[in-house]
Amino acid sequence: MNALDQLVKTLSKLPGIGSKSARRVAHHLLKADSYWVAELASQIAKLQESVKNCEICGNYTEESPCSICSDYSRDRKLICVVEQPEDIGTIELTGDFNGLYHVLGGVISPIDGMGPEELSIGRLLQRLKSGGVEELIIATNPTVEGETTALYIVNLLKDSGLRISQLASGLPAGGDLEYADRLTISRSLKGRRTLLKPKESLKSIGSPEPEKPLF
Repeated sequence: MNALDQLVKTLSKLPGIGSKSARRVAHHLLKADSYWVAELASQIAKLQESVKNCEICGNYTEESPCSICSDYSRDRKLICVVEQPEDIGTIELTGDFNGLYHVLGGVISPIDGMGPEELSIGRLLQRLKSGGVEELIIATNPTVEGETTALYIVNLLKDSGLRISQLASGLPAGGDLEYADRLTISRSLKGRRTLLKPKESLKSIGSPEPEKPLF
């Protein structure tokens, strides 16, 4: 296998790129300016060294806390829970959300070895314990795993006094938030449905280990 075929094989492992697209990209790189190709290779090599997860929300950032968590002009009473950091960028493009975010790092999926303990649900509960949050918007993808994760979080927080809502059904069932268009996400945010209404008095926030209450 020559260098070109090896590159095609490697590129075809990228999400959304099949063998034909990988071959087109490889041929483009072969014909492109050598300086540009070297710069691209350098940026890819430095990517994982430069970009990390925000210590608060889990967003991709070079400085932690990230620019969103550090922006005190945003509504800190709202937290939008998403599966992956790339979902934050998708929602931000709509311009309709001015709250904060929390990245779970995946969804509950036993078949993939992903349980609640593998997600950042515990860190979310710690954020809620600090107070000030009035509404939690669950923006997991409308898949079986995404809905399972949403229900798990709702059950944990059923006595918390928080309002918990979910993106409206403008998102297609089984779809990915990352690939939804801006208008669909915007309408979903505005038409989000309430999963849990706040109670008159704030009670304790549940935890993945009920035998160890947070308060």
